[in-house]
Amino acid sequence: MTGARALAALLISGASGFVAGRWAARARRWPGSLAEEQAALRRVATLVARGAAPEDVFAAVTAEAGRVLGSDHTSMIRYGPNGVGTIIGAWTSTGAPGPVAVGERVPLGGSNLSTVVLETGRPARIDDYAGASGPAAELARAWGIRAAVGVPIKVEGRVWGVMTAVSTSEQPRPAEDEARLAAFTELVATAIADAQARVELRGFAEEQAALRRVATLVARPARPEELFAAVSEEVGRLLDADFTALGRYEPDGLVTGVGIWSASDDNQETGVRASVGGRNVTTLVHETGRPARIDDYGDTSGSVADIVRQWGLHSSVGAPISVEGRLWGVIVVSSAGEQPLPADTEARLAAFTELVATAIANAESQAQLTASRARIVAAADDARRRIERNLHDGAQQRLVTMALQLQVAQAAVPPGNPELATQLDDLVVDVTSAVDELRELARGIHPAVLAERGLPPALKALARRCPVPVQLDVRADQRLPEPIEVAAYYLVAEALTNAAKHANASTVHVEVEIGEAGDVLRVRVRDDGRGGARASAGTGLIGLGDRVEALGGRLRVHSSSDAGTTVHAEFPLGAGPAVSA
Repeated sequence: MTGARALAALLISGASGFVAGRWAARARRWPGSLAEEQAALRRVATLVARGAAPEDVFAAVTAEAGRVLGSDHTSMIRYGPNGVGTIIGAWTSTGAPGPVAVGERVPLGGSNLSTVVLETGRPARIDDYAGASGPAAELARAWGIRAAVGVPIKVEGRVWGVMTAVSTSEQPRPAEDEARLAAFTELVATAIADAQARVELRGFAEEQAALRRVATLVARPARPEELFAAVSEEVGRLLDADFTALGRYEPDGLVTGVGIWSASDDNQETGVRASVGGRNVTTLVHETGRPARIDDYGDTSGSVADIVRQWGLHSSVGAPISVEGRLWGVIVVSSAGEQPLPADTEARLAAFTELVATAIANAESQAQLTASRARIVAAADDARRRIERNLHDGAQQRLVTMALQLQVAQAAVPPGNPELATQLDDLVVDVTSAVDELRELARGIHPAVLAERGLPPALKALARRCPVPVQLDVRADQRLPEPIEVAAYYLVAEALTNAAKHANASTVHVEVEIGEAGDVLRVRVRDDGRGGARASAGTGLIGLGDRVEALGGRLRVHSSSDAGTTVHAEFPLGAGPAVSA
């Protein structure tokens, strides 16, 4: 149990000798008030121990203290930045509205109760407001307040606020008011500390949950645009910001918005580009490579600042995204409120920028690997085409010419030389067979029909040559990018070969279709064989997987002993895999 909780428990039970002695002394000074004060403190302590909402505790404390002290009005003020206090609790003895209401802001300064307590951190009193000054004193005189007592509310050693008890009579407040109010402010401090601890714990849990969600995307890995959008939203919601932007610095001195989130669902279009320069958070991070903040965009410059002001934002904090030692981009959170963003915003952003940097580094590595695979596949395809062309234009043509010459010689054999005729017949058969085998070999290396007429005719020719019956369903009539046509062809060819040679299949179904949006080609080959095929078992599927992934696609193999083997691939159509890194 914390010290704060212990205090509440002691007040509830009344079992502390110290407290009992303290109250006994008070009973001698204020006959008849001890039981009332003890009951009031117990009621407040019960609220604190139950973890009641701070606003409920503030309302209860001002009411209980006002009744116990017999004041005309009690109030509780929280000190804020820029010399302004906010009313968080108020009570009047008549029930009518008092000098201040909850939520009102009171300027500090001058010689008055609230200002003196803030400056000294100690209890204070005013027995005559005639000599007081400042906005708070003017308000008190306007309401006929003659005397007041104030006690600081201290939370973890710092002055957090003040509690006051005032009267309109000419008599000063009793000398014991400070001590009696202190018992209530101790409970208020307990409630505030507990509430802050709960908020911090809840905030920590929410932050960890957000980081886990982002880390899951990084580990998948997700598409860069999906990750950037998720990070922007998670950061914006976690930090209670009005706007979050994730930008990528470009070599031409621009910054591109790659992830945008807005609490109002406005201004969420990515791809917006702005010039780096002037005085704004984006430029400060770019110039220093360190976190930066601007608490008031009224005195800023540059195209980024113009956009920020146009969107009604008041303050921003930015943190750099560094990938392998180089500055890649920035993440910026902004608020439309007048209050600056919390002091720990930079530190909390850092955890997210590290995950983004990891994802970008992974994406760049994957892009380099994909590009390397694509170059290898392209080089292999070029080599296949050259070999096929050389075979067709060289050895195959010479064999065809030789076959024709043998046929001419065969026709010129004298009738009386049957032995020579038989030898020529055998040679013609051998040469013709060699031409057919060479043609088949060239077709396997790189089928001419694929290059000349496209994927559907090439698959039909492939199905006709397969020893296993093939049911072909091709719904892709237009020509596709050559690398995709080649990859799809060899995928089907390898699957048909496996079905015929290894699976003992009786039939094979081949389905090829373009997605409804026209952005993906799907190829599926399904047989009814014995199954057991694995992509890593040396069946030729490893190379096919590399080819498919080199084009930004995906290959899946499902094979079971009771349902045959299904090979499924998806190829993105368009410019190929896009990696925003």
